[in-house]
Amino acid sequence: MCVICFVKALVHVFKIYLTANYTYNFRSWPVDFRWDEVHASSGRGSSHRALTCTAAAAGVWLLQDAALRENEPGRPLHGSRSHLQCLLQQIRELPSQLASYVLAHSLGRWLVYPGSMFLMTRVLLPLLQQGQERLVERYHGRRAKLVARDGNEIDTMFMDRRQQPGSQGHGLHLVICCEGNAGFYEMGCLSAPLEAGYSVLGWNHPGFGGSTGEPFPQHDANAMDVVVKYALHRLHFPPTHVVIYGWSIGGFTATWATMTYPELGALVLDATFDDLVPLALKVMPQSWKGLVVRTVREHFNLNVAEQLCSYPGPVLLLRRTLDDVVSTSDHLRPLPSGDVEGNRGNELLLSLLQHRYPAVMANEGLAIVTRWLRTGTVAQEAAFYARYRVDDDWCLALLRSYRARCKKEQKDEAWGPHGLPFPWLVGQGLSPRRRRQLALFLARKHLKNVEATHCSPLEPEDFQLPWRL
Repeated sequence: MCVICFVKALVHVFKIYLTANYTYNFRSWPVDFRWDEVHASSGRGSSHRALTCTAAAAGVWLLQDAALRENEPGRPLHGSRSHLQCLLQQIRELPSQLASYVLAHSLGRWLVYPGSMFLMTRVLLPLLQQGQERLVERYHGRRAKLVARDGNEIDTMFMDRRQQPGSQGHGLHLVICCEGNAGFYEMGCLSAPLEAGYSVLGWNHPGFGGSTGEPFPQHDANAMDVVVKYALHRLHFPPTHVVIYGWSIGGFTATWATMTYPELGALVLDATFDDLVPLALKVMPQSWKGLVVRTVREHFNLNVAEQLCSYPGPVLLLRRTLDDVVSTSDHLRPLPSGDVEGNRGNELLLSLLQHRYPAVMANEGLAIVTRWLRTGTVAQEAAFYARYRVDDDWCLALLRSYRARCKKEQKDEAWGPHGLPFPWLVGQGLSPRRRRQLALFLARKHLKNVEATHCSPLEPEDFQLPWRL
């Protein structure tokens, strides 16, 4: 009996040693995949613009805010402004630039990405170890070290379901999960698609868990780039079977991935926002407004809506009706049930629909969708939808007819990886009543309400792939 107990104790100690070694010695692990292992001649990379050697060393390409683009060094001068005037302007802006840099690399980074703080990682270490053990033992997860183009090492975990895809074939689809600002793949948003039967690839932001570096937008995009390349070229998933899932601030890297790799199959955004500036102004003193706006634009320009509109594929937005984190409402916490008017996901949906269907979202269409977004419960949403007697069959027939007509008129070369590129001019000449109905139909297909708080785990049944026409 004592021998059996000794063996059990020895196994337990060895298990603990392996778990600890799994965490602390990750930096000494061999590299499994590098960003430059993919050759341009492979034909499976992105169709987005190529990078020069200098740009590759600096990082992947990012969209810039319009205000920043106006101040680019290479832009022509406005009017008769001389080089001396420009120099004086730069000197005058130097103190504010310095203050913005200091704020971004101290308090700003801790507020935007608290998960990168060493103290938080130490506190969560037992839970992270348990999460890793669960993923490896229960789901046969495979951990891998990826190296991004900026040299950061990215900690990833892959759960392969292709051998047992399930009756609906979920396992044949890979869901790449982009965590929030305090989320780790060990205990983050990947649980919903994983329990729903999908193959899942989780990764940690630079500076989170086993990943190195600091979680600024450029580093985050570099990490996302190597993760997508790893999924396509090492795990060998077809681009059409890759789904990008972003939760909260993970919506930035999720939309960057689909913008940069438009051939990817689908995009799901959960509890995310359109732009960081309104949320930053909500929590910072009003007297800091100028400094906050400048700091966000120059160092944390998470322009999710702009990137989202650059993706031509299927999109689903999950709006959490009890979410007070991405809401700019003035209510004190907790947020009253059903109060979704200040949720920044509303602006995200409006930006998407206005870009894709400008004729539908003109005048009556925009007004009716804005009103529909104020409904915060399933009952309210159904009643509002029924009130305007939306005919789903008619809406589908109209959209399909427009697509078929455009296919006859255009050459196949003009079509993108997801068919007819946006924007669509469908809806021109419709009566106000029909325009409202079509706008409501499209809004309901692109946004789903979930009764949950911001940090509540998403239920597996609430995770679903976007609607396809």
